[in-house]
Amino acid sequence: MKLLAFDASTEFLSIALRADEQTYKIDLKAGQTSSQLILPQIQTLLDDAELALVDLDGIAFGAGPGSFTGVRIACGVAQGLAFGANLPVVGVNVLMALAEASGAERVIAASDARMGEVYHAVFVSESDQWTEVRAAGVYKPNAVPVVEGDGWVGVGTAWSVYGEELYQQYENQVTSARPEMTPTGEAILALATPIFERGEALPASEAKPVYIRNRVALTSKEREQGLRL
Repeated sequence: MKLLAFDASTEFLSIALRADEQTYKIDLKAGQTSSQLILPQIQTLLDDAELALVDLDGIAFGAGPGSFTGVRIACGVAQGLAFGANLPVVGVNVLMALAEASGAERVIAASDARMGEVYHAVFVSESDQWTEVRAAGVYKPNAVPVVEGDGWVGVGTAWSVYGEELYQQYENQVTSARPEMTPTGEAILALATPIFERGEALPASEAKPVYIRNRVALTSKEREQGLRL
């Protein structure tokens, strides 16, 4: 199966292309330039694999939650490419992609949502499948949902930005944290592949981002303060 996957929900742009048994990937710290980089970098991977877009079986993308602009970029590019090549799409929860990328089995995924908040979800891996223990939500770092048991691994940028508050909430339940981890195209590929194989991918017209924060714009004062969504 030949699949393309990408994520732009953080400051990193991550793209992966699987051509049967070989995987090609690009990971860049793109900052605010994902919109300019994503299409040329996708073309680079296609050229490396000696494939055209129409040779693919589908496109997967990081659907959020994450940067409002980044999630829109990923969704829009997936939809546009899929329309043009008549390909199905799969949107992947990027917090689950964080869990997949971590290699751990009990994961508290928390990424910096800015505005003094975190995107948060909890996952457990059983028989190579992820179970969502706590659905994705946006919270103040000192008000994230409780979890049961111990042996949890914290992943995502919030563990760096709000590590003290998160550790206070989970006390001795978290054995380690990996704040450097971001969602990867390769993890999105891994999560999306079974969906494509089961024939459950969607037409391009149904590609949708995942928003769990109601606000999509800042006030003038907030913009002057340098805040971002």
